[in-house]
Amino acid sequence: MGAIRRTKRGFTLVELMIVVAIIGVLAALA
Repeated sequence: MGAIRRTKRGFTLVELMIVVAIIGVLAALA
């Protein structure tokens, strides 16, 4: 994970997709 380069201040596109996926799973379980 540490090898990923941060090109922007916020989340990278991959991190953003991972967060969206996690939220989707939590919403499905809730």
